[in-house]
Amino acid sequence: MEAGGGSRDVGLQQGFCCRELELEEFPDKYVIRSLDPNVPDQAFSVSRSDGDIKLLTGDAKSENPTKVSQIFGVVGILRLISGTYILVISSRKEVGTYLGFPVYSAMTMKFLSCSEAWRTSKEKRDEDYFMSLLRIVESTPGLYYSYESDLTLNLQRSCKLDEVRFSKPLWKQADPRYVWNKNLLEDLIEHKLDAFIIPFIQALRTLLVLYLNKILSFQTTELIRKDSPAKITLISRRCNRRLGTRMWRRGANLEGDTANFIETEQLLELEGFKFSFLQVRGSIPLLWEQIVDLSYKPRLQIIGHEETAKVVERHFNDLTQRYGTIIVLDLTDKHGDEGQLSSAFSFEVEKLPHVRYVSFDFHYQCAKGKLENLKILYDEISEDVQKQGYFLINAEGVILQEQTGVARANCIDCLDRTNVTQCYLARKSLYSQLQQMGAFSSRDCITLYADIDEAFKMLWAEHGDEISLEYTGTLALKGDLVRYGRQTIAGLIKDGITALSRYYLNNFQDGLRQDALDLISGRCDGPPSQLKDSLSYVPVASALIIGGLTVTSFSLNQGRHPQHFLSSVLLAGLAAGVMAAVKANGRQFCSRPRLCGLF
Repeated sequence: MEAGGGSRDVGLQQGFCCRELELEEFPDKYVIRSLDPNVPDQAFSVSRSDGDIKLLTGDAKSENPTKVSQIFGVVGILRLISGTYILVISSRKEVGTYLGFPVYSAMTMKFLSCSEAWRTSKEKRDEDYFMSLLRIVESTPGLYYSYESDLTLNLQRSCKLDEVRFSKPLWKQADPRYVWNKNLLEDLIEHKLDAFIIPFIQALRTLLVLYLNKILSFQTTELIRKDSPAKITLISRRCNRRLGTRMWRRGANLEGDTANFIETEQLLELEGFKFSFLQVRGSIPLLWEQIVDLSYKPRLQIIGHEETAKVVERHFNDLTQRYGTIIVLDLTDKHGDEGQLSSAFSFEVEKLPHVRYVSFDFHYQCAKGKLENLKILYDEISEDVQKQGYFLINAEGVILQEQTGVARANCIDCLDRTNVTQCYLARKSLYSQLQQMGAFSSRDCITLYADIDEAFKMLWAEHGDEISLEYTGTLALKGDLVRYGRQTIAGLIKDGITALSRYYLNNFQDGLRQDALDLISGRCDGPPSQLKDSLSYVPVASALIIGGLTVTSFSLNQGRHPQHFLSSVLLAGLAAGVMAAVKANGRQFCSRPRLCGLF
């Protein structure tokens, strides 16, 4: 749409979702009833025997429930072997606003069980495993929602919706790829329970108690410059099409969807004007894997496939259709396994005439915290980035300019190096926007204002931490580079601890977490009754290694006596043999997904 185009109240929706609900528990059913005066006389029941859903009319209550409690939303419904499970929000927290509407974080959730009788012992064992996955789902962090505004659409897409679609319920407006609970909404949609259907996005998660007073997904900081208040909001939207954990979801699938694909929007609101700057990240869109095997850095393996070129083409055709021109910022190393993967990526992308590929060896160029060298990258792409621009509307909702493309950044994990680079580009865009509004002169620079600069750095550093928590289970590495522009001793120690934590989680926890994500997103290969058997030798291997090392160490301490020397040698050899066997069969000792394959 050209400058001076149509206007509307951005984010205003015709169909509201129930803000507060009452959960009534009966021996034979659950009843979920709206307490929202804007959505009166809305209720439905779910049978506790077979999961049958019925829409209830009116507010008459024919019987007394055994228990009544308040809930704040229905996340969705999941069907397993034993019956139906309803996921509801038991507590929430308002964390800010998005385009003037309140945004909430789902603080706690719980499943309501509608179980049938057990049929076989095998099904019972399988269901026990699935219940452990449901407990993981209940504690899923970083889920955000609004009762009035669609969070899955960026400002530019939202403003360009046609009026017919704009007046529909939230779930009909939402971009399906960013709706975290998409698979859980099918039963609610089938029964036309629009007032109870809330699209959730998964972006970030609460950190420590230290951060309880900060807004983490919708991180907002007030900037004061020349008496003009400005609000900056960061919102990230995680794609659900290749959802997963760091080592178990790499690269792309055959449809071109990539792991850890995230759209990040930086919003600036100033004097009634709204600016939106979009960036995206995603795993290298080739077929590749990096299976955990107890080594600190498992080998990368590119999977040869006749569809590889098509996969890359599908991925970038989709991005071009959605965002316009694409600049690929490949931040991987140019040697070793990363170098081979980068070369294969470059070879395929450079076949596409509508995509610009830029290679920047971040570790080499920015070694020892030399972040100023990112200027080398920016100088190379600045003309294209400035041409892509950003989106801008005025107080009346008139579109003044549009963003015509995005930069797509990646490293290997699309986390640490990507965070630093995206922060750099976002700072450049913010500076340009503030200049356009007259808040900064041509001679001004954000770094000249310590309060603004520090707030901006912390905003992006926390943003990087939260995205990393979702993918790896730990905080981001290189956080100091974003916060302070240099690496500190404390930061090095923290990064070391984080790296060890990632190693443990990736090897011994993420298989289970991957299954939980596959279950909730409906990616299971066939019915749940076909659960693959899996054995874990971790406790046995750990006991053997630790016991062997302990006994060997004790024996060697006694080795000064000749009679102990032979036994010390034998025990040392046994411990070494056990360690060698564990290393050689490392994949067998790691936590592996049981529900789905890699692709």
